[in-house]
Amino acid sequence: MSLDPNRPIPAPGHMGVDYEERVDFDRLRNYRLDRAKKSLETSQCGSFLLFDFYNIRYTTQTWIGGALGDKMTRYALLARGQDPYLWDFGSAVRHHKMYSRWVDDDNWRAGMLGLRGAVAPDAGLMRTAVAEIKGLLEDFGVADMPVGMDIVEPPFLFEMQRQGLTVVDSQQLMLDAREIKSQDEIILLSQAAAMVDGVYQDIVDVLKPGIRENEIVALANKRLYELGSDQVEAVNAISGERCNPHPHNFTDRIIRPGDQAFFDIIHSFNGYRTCYYRTFGVGSATDSQRDAYKIAREWMDVAIQAVRPGVGTDQIAKLWPKAGEFGFANEMAAFGLQFGHGLGLGLHERPIISRLNSIENPVEIKEGMVFALETYCPASDGFSAARIEEEVVVTSKGVEVLTRFPAQELFVANEY
Repeated sequence: MSLDPNRPIPAPGHMGVDYEERVDFDRLRNYRLDRAKKSLETSQCGSFLLFDFYNIRYTTQTWIGGALGDKMTRYALLARGQDPYLWDFGSAVRHHKMYSRWVDDDNWRAGMLGLRGAVAPDAGLMRTAVAEIKGLLEDFGVADMPVGMDIVEPPFLFEMQRQGLTVVDSQQLMLDAREIKSQDEIILLSQAAAMVDGVYQDIVDVLKPGIRENEIVALANKRLYELGSDQVEAVNAISGERCNPHPHNFTDRIIRPGDQAFFDIIHSFNGYRTCYYRTFGVGSATDSQRDAYKIAREWMDVAIQAVRPGVGTDQIAKLWPKAGEFGFANEMAAFGLQFGHGLGLGLHERPIISRLNSIENPVEIKEGMVFALETYCPASDGFSAARIEEEVVVTSKGVEVLTRFPAQELFVANEY
């Protein structure tokens, strides 16, 4: 199945079925590994050694989440002309080998390096691991070429250098590989957004005076997991006087009549993420709140209209106000308010769009990119604010918006 440019991007459901072609996971796995291999082949590197768990998933098509996903103890080696080797969390390897059959049995290894320093480097686990990696690189004939690494604990880097390996950055190369999404990735991103569409309906049904921000967060987490999310990374809930300045977190604040409230739902479905803000009035809205929302919407719409293949991210960033125009001293202080960022296995992929970085270092927007655009406008009352975010897929014709909960005007929940 290829995506039909004349029809909306589907969100077909979670199951594979015999009567419709949906996500083809074999095709997805092959696409991602091929992109990573091509990135390696066109680089100066003989291999990539990957600790970033999104890069590990992209190249090996495996995943461990929760408490073990970010402990820097899983790593993968991709060498020229070879399939990936994976050092997985020790005791999980036996189980994973049974179900992830696309990784050759000989390429699965048990790994443990120290759990972010809980086991000190003096124990020798890193020394042994680097020696094993170096031995493989020698077998493959690439030990004299640079090893590209994405993220690393300093003691591991020092051990690589001590054993004579040259280390360079591969995160840029992996992000290059990940920036263009396949049709299967786009469908998974669409499905993830559709799940949040439904959660916003649940939120507006209960968004009344007396409910707390943390209760909204709890509701969103529960519903997302019921709908099939594999990870709820964060739910922000901001209301009332907390809206301006934006705190980027939630509390136990009780929501009150007339509050302006905005929420950000960040979760993943089969690894593919959302970042999806919506702003609401609670029962009613003031002229100041509506005006702020109208301005934030205008900033959003002008950006969406400008997105198309070949446009530079500087052209998008210039459409948004300068930091001083909405109350900030400089672009660093205002970062993340008028903002765009790629979406995929990671929350922040290519392109990153902001006046902070895009004016002087623009990136070309390409067909197949998927990213979120975020705008924020403080209200004239001094404490309310509007926050809007839309996720877009870049097509040959411009963009298609994946985030579909109504947002053209300020949505007043449970209006009096």
